[in-house]
Amino acid sequence: MVRAGAVGTHLRASGLDIFGDLRKMNKRQLYYQVLNFAMIVSSALMIWKGLIVLTGSESPIVVVLSGSMEPAFHRGDLLFLTNFREDPIRAGEIVVFKVEGRDIPIVHRVIKVHEKDNGDIKFLTKGDNNEVDDRGLYKEGQNWLEKKDVVGRARGFLPYVGMVTIIMNDYPKFKYALLAVMGAYVLLKRES
Repeated sequence: MVRAGAVGTHLRASGLDIFGDLRKMNKRQLYYQVLNFAMIVSSALMIWKGLIVLTGSESPIVVVLSGSMEPAFHRGDLLFLTNFREDPIRAGEIVVFKVEGRDIPIVHRVIKVHEKDNGDIKFLTKGDNNEVDDRGLYKEGQNWLEKKDVVGRARGFLPYVGMVTIIMNDYPKFKYALLAVMGAYVLLKRES
């Protein structure tokens, strides 16, 4: 059995006493740490917004969440998307699309395209690993998708890199444990 006082002593000795470290900082050091954190967050946001502008896609990087596109893509694959409006959608392309009433975009292949003389395009999608097309996934009464439904088109991928995202969403405790380990690493690195 371990006494509470012994745990606190052990935490301070190992560098995990975050609040003690914060209390030791003067105001200038604390402001400096807050500004550093704000710069990291704003830099990440600027990079993300820059990717949106460069790719034309509202979400230039997505994670495949299901096995419906196997063997082309597996659960956890990270997809890189573009969505340039002037590029026509063709059968065989893999698109990421949103359906009204669903929060999560879907990654499937275009299997049929209907193009009108005025340039309007309607198309039908299907997962490579699915038996039937996606009409059952579309909103009620919708039989075809339009360009406005497309978030992006797959241009490249990294296999299984997105599994970290899936694990953190499926197991929230893992996410907090990972954050704690990263925080401890930063504090220990700073002390050495």
